[in-house]
Amino acid sequence: MNVSPVIREKLLRLGIQTELDLLLHLPIRYEDETHLFAITDALSGQTVQVEGIITRNEVILQPRRQWVCQVEDSSGALNMRFVHFYASQIKTFAVGQRVRLLGEIRQGYWGTEMVHPQCRLVSQGDALAETLTPVYPTTSGLSQKALRKLIAQLLQDAQYSSQLSETLPNDLIHQYQLFPFKQSIQYLHLPPPDAPMQALLERTHPAWRRIKFDELLAQQLSMRLHYRQRRSRVAPVLAARQMLTAKLLDQLGFQLTAAQIRVNAEISRDLANPHPMQRLLQGDVGSGKTIVAALAALQAIENGFQAAIMAPTEILAEQHFEKLSTWFAALSIRVVWLSGSQKKKQRQAVLDEMVLGAAQLVVGTHALFQGQVRFQQLGLVIIDEQHRFGVHQRLALRMKGESECVPHQLMMSATPIPRTLSMSYFADLDVSVIDALPPGRSPVVTKLVADTRRDEVIVRIQQACEQGKQVYWVCPLIEESETLQLQTAVETHQNLQAVFGELSVGLVHGRLSAQEKADVMTAFKQGQIQLLVATTVIEVGVDVPNASLMIIENAERMGLSQLHQLRGRVGRGSEASVCILLFQQPLSKIARQRLKIIFEHSDGFEIARQDLHLRGPGEFLGARQSGVPMLRFADIEQDDELLAAAQAVAGEMLDHYPQLAQRHVDRWLGSKLEYLRV
Repeated sequence: MNVSPVIREKLLRLGIQTELDLLLHLPIRYEDETHLFAITDALSGQTVQVEGIITRNEVILQPRRQWVCQVEDSSGALNMRFVHFYASQIKTFAVGQRVRLLGEIRQGYWGTEMVHPQCRLVSQGDALAETLTPVYPTTSGLSQKALRKLIAQLLQDAQYSSQLSETLPNDLIHQYQLFPFKQSIQYLHLPPPDAPMQALLERTHPAWRRIKFDELLAQQLSMRLHYRQRRSRVAPVLAARQMLTAKLLDQLGFQLTAAQIRVNAEISRDLANPHPMQRLLQGDVGSGKTIVAALAALQAIENGFQAAIMAPTEILAEQHFEKLSTWFAALSIRVVWLSGSQKKKQRQAVLDEMVLGAAQLVVGTHALFQGQVRFQQLGLVIIDEQHRFGVHQRLALRMKGESECVPHQLMMSATPIPRTLSMSYFADLDVSVIDALPPGRSPVVTKLVADTRRDEVIVRIQQACEQGKQVYWVCPLIEESETLQLQTAVETHQNLQAVFGELSVGLVHGRLSAQEKADVMTAFKQGQIQLLVATTVIEVGVDVPNASLMIIENAERMGLSQLHQLRGRVGRGSEASVCILLFQQPLSKIARQRLKIIFEHSDGFEIARQDLHLRGPGEFLGARQSGVPMLRFADIEQDDELLAAAQAVAGEMLDHYPQLAQRHVDRWLGSKLEYLRV
């Protein structure tokens, strides 16, 4: 772009690197400078443009210092009032000057007025604007005037406007009744005076519909391209041999649900293919994802390959290790544990077993993708709570396979992903859903209790423990300081020990060593601890069927996903369970909405859908793990019809119009797509 280095730097702050980026920098709203209103015709609350002569110009000191000018036209008068102003302005807008004002009409102390309107000197008969005036997202030091000028120049320059040529074939444009792309861009930058303002602001105008469709289509195309690219790679063929699988299922004390059988079949078919599986296994809290993961690992091991399971916390990884070691012991399968907190000698012994292939299943935390970790023949990578890992971390573990042979990858999530989010941001994955809980699970009753009723909660804990049940007390999430959160947990533990002198009160938090955490959790599982005070380290994976009461303190500070995950730690046995959400007033609007949703719903998918609506996809996904640029114009909830159309068109374009498809992706994503989603 032919701009100064200073302007270029400011444009970069807005994500604008090229001329095309600038043309796709679309207005957030418009001002109407195409019409003049008579002062007496302008209604209060309207934003209008008026023109008149300044008949009074003075600075008033009471009730506060302000500058007031009276402006008259042939129909009447109004005051323009400024609380912030410069001496040069007072001099410029002198009595007798003709001005045009754009602002909101209000009724003030001195009658009809505009406060801080846009104001400029004009001559009688000066032409009005021919289009609505765009207002763009901008940054400090880059004025609207400068942005408008740059964009208008590009739109008039044939060299750059040629970049707006069609990337969609005519038959698809007609089929979906889409505005031409170039016309849409020009219309949105410079709408005619009679343009429907409401449709522009709500982004329902056909020009906006085309832009949103194109953006969604680019996302779908890029995902499909990545999907096809991965399928072109070679992965080990892990056929379903069923011997060890049948043995494991025989020794389990429970039957698989129909949902578990279905998703296991989907995963098994993928593993038998010669290209890498890239499957997301979704299941609500307690739906039984671990046994499905175990069956997948067995299929890899039966074919002479190793499997790795990575979890985001040591507590969860260790729980997986214990459960899988128990299940696999009778099958003579060597399960090992790798974590960052292991002693050097112990860790080296595990690393040696992995390289030699003696370790058939490796369970661990992020330590699994460190540089010195080597496998003999890695066939399957299982990532639990995949959203807790960054894209590069997931990629690093997958690269532990042989360079010419990529391991299969199964990602698990107990944070359900709403349908529209799955269609857009996870369109490059195959998705399996465990949509039923194992039989015998009792629904958890959720209660909202104000912090002022803490004494009633204490009585409830006493009664539960007298009946032989166990209780979690979850300490508040203090994002600003892990130290502060630890201090709160320690103080809460001391206070509850004092209150319940006859009960065994345990404490678990992130600063304990792996062994200390394991000792506390083992004691809790075995019933030696009746009341466990914990930070949110118990959010996922902790399975103690006898725990039937949970108190979450300062629940208003926590997100919906976290509250739902924590609540899932109770209700894992046959006993009726209760989760008490203690909250402090006053509640913010968003906190009130969150608590209402978690109180009214137990279905994780419905909670996730409402959470997406509250937070939007960027915050819901987390930029750290997404790997795909966030949508700028389309809204996947409101534009689900366009999303479905884009999904249908993507496959057709890749099959029949591959060059147009690539041009479309380049136009919309360009350099923004830094790495493939993994």
